[in-house]
Amino acid sequence: MAVPLLYTLRSVRVRWASNLVAVLGIAGVVAVFVAMMAMAHGFQKTLVQSGSPRNALVQRGGSTTEMVSVMTLDQVRVIEDAPGIAHGGDGRPLVSPEIVVVTAFHHKASDADALAQVRGVTDRALLVHEGLRLAGGRFLTPGTAELVVGRNAADMYTGFSLGARPAFGGRTWEVVGLLDAGGSAYDSEVWADAGVLGQAYKRPYGLFSSVTARTEGPAGLALLRRALQGDPRLTVQVDTEVEYYAKQSRLLSTLIRVLGYLVAAVMGVGAVFGAFNTMYAAVSARAREIATLRALGFSAGSVVAAFLAEALLLSLAGGLLGCTAAWPLNGLTTSTLNWQSFSQMAFAFQVTPDALAAGVLFALAMGFAGGLLPALRAARLPVAQALREL
Repeated sequence: MAVPLLYTLRSVRVRWASNLVAVLGIAGVVAVFVAMMAMAHGFQKTLVQSGSPRNALVQRGGSTTEMVSVMTLDQVRVIEDAPGIAHGGDGRPLVSPEIVVVTAFHHKASDADALAQVRGVTDRALLVHEGLRLAGGRFLTPGTAELVVGRNAADMYTGFSLGARPAFGGRTWEVVGLLDAGGSAYDSEVWADAGVLGQAYKRPYGLFSSVTARTEGPAGLALLRRALQGDPRLTVQVDTEVEYYAKQSRLLSTLIRVLGYLVAAVMGVGAVFGAFNTMYAAVSARAREIATLRALGFSAGSVVAAFLAEALLLSLAGGLLGCTAAWPLNGLTTSTLNWQSFSQMAFAFQVTPDALAAGVLFALAMGFAGGLLPALRAARLPVAQALREL
């Protein structure tokens, strides 16, 4: 026969002071675990949502990032004439050859220089990249030293507000527009005219880092990929923007998750020992109660189940408390170094249902580990000896 659930609930309530220690220990571990998962997911989401499945990003064959890729003007012309490319209302192909450089700006939060990504674009950039709009000002004029700054970059770096005149690359620029990219990686970039940026950084005329092309959907993308990879004039790799940015996010998001698991595991050991102590103390204090239950006909298995249920109930409370503590991080914006592009990127923590569920399951696992041995000890208490102590 099973021990009544009401007995377990009353035991938790009566010993609330000692139980609170175990609950808070588990809550702290879960809060850290969920926060690390939210950080990794936020970083990954920020990069992946930068891409459009309709856009192809073309780089030199073997390139891992735009930073190490080189595309020539002749190659750009071949891509513009390739099949599968979408065209704008003016009949021109929706192709944007772009230059990517990294330079140091003053980072407000750290009060030190930090690397930022500057992208040289053409007048087709806003037409090619989806989900981008001007949040203020206007788009830059081709051939001039004007800038359009992502909204996160304007907040992160000193001197990049609308109308400011920052100096870098050996010349002075003017911020004429603010870019709203919906929280994607472009919000952390500074955009300049590709030709002017190339001159500032002593790049030969007609050399680009990559080419982004809008395609005519999945069929157009497949057609474009076959055409470019089969063209003897080109040695390129063609990814969708989503594929490219997913690769960019993989290294750091995996590292954050691994560190999260390690930190949570180390903290979890402490929480498990806390649960051990709480449950062992409960067994010692309730020896006569346990003996009475056994004398009344409750089996050893039902006693084990009762104490495990108590441990799981405490861990569930700790898990829910930890998830509640981590929830305010959702949407909190921070920045970190993207190791693939070697530049700062702002992103928002994303506390997802999966992270919360994983936190609760982790809490239950800690409760089970901390409650199993005390539950077995409770079931093995000598009934006659405990009853003589009444």
